[in-house]
Amino acid sequence: MTHSVTVRVPAKVNAQLAVGAPRPDGFHDLANVFLAVGLHDEVTVTPADELRVTCSGPDADQVPLDTTNLAARAAIALAARHGIEPAVHIHIAKDIPVAGGMAGGSADGAGALLACDALWSTGATRDELLAICAELGSDVPFSLIGGAALGVGRGERLTPLEVGGTFHWVFAVADGGLSTPAVYGEFDRLTAGTDVPEPAPSPALLAALRDGDTAALADALGNDLQPAALSLRPSLADTLAAGTAAGALAALVSGSGPTTAFLVSDAESAHKVADALRTSGTCREARTAVSPAPGATVV
Repeated sequence: MTHSVTVRVPAKVNAQLAVGAPRPDGFHDLANVFLAVGLHDEVTVTPADELRVTCSGPDADQVPLDTTNLAARAAIALAARHGIEPAVHIHIAKDIPVAGGMAGGSADGAGALLACDALWSTGATRDELLAICAELGSDVPFSLIGGAALGVGRGERLTPLEVGGTFHWVFAVADGGLSTPAVYGEFDRLTAGTDVPEPAPSPALLAALRDGDTAALADALGNDLQPAALSLRPSLADTLAAGTAAGALAALVSGSGPTTAFLVSDAESAHKVADALRTSGTCREARTAVSPAPGATVV
């Protein structure tokens, strides 16, 4: 048994998030075009007397350290399948915004799962790991595979997508988080009594990714949860406007928010937009990153 294992795992942005009507089980069918971006958490697992979770980094005080944490749940789930006691210390070094719509918690779950698999030498297949990821949450499977993918069902059934270039992003981090269930609840309230179409990926968006065409991708980005996020947090409209005024090609709420994402043409534009957002008074921080990025990787 190795002394410890560290896994680096990326954040995500939803280039498209198409949301269907609520299902009988309370979930929504999605057409979710995920892109992994180069903001990362690192999850380190070390043998211990009992399962314990610690966290460092920005907003670490907002991360649960009990078994509600997806990293802890991942260790428990893998251990149960292989008859192992989940006696590990999981340390999460956060750099992905907390409760920001960038799948930071899901990333930690995928990272802990891969790290425990390596630490315990379980020999789990990729399909077994992805099945555990799907049990943990809708975004966790993508955190494991990274790159670009279309997620359907709850977002957990993935088809990898071809990406023909590098895309540059700026992410504006808001003060405080937004609850994903609350945003979906607001989506249901706003769409009540309307005919919500079946979610489907945009052919133009998929072509833009395949071709590496930033301008075409900017025209095709979309998030059906954005009106709900703006309804719950109206101040996000000011952030979107500030980034657009600074030269972003497109702006949208990332997932369920409150992080906002800005697609820009190149690295120079990314720094210019990030600087403008930092001085705009509409966000707490602005980060630059590129996509696609690899999925969970042992380092």
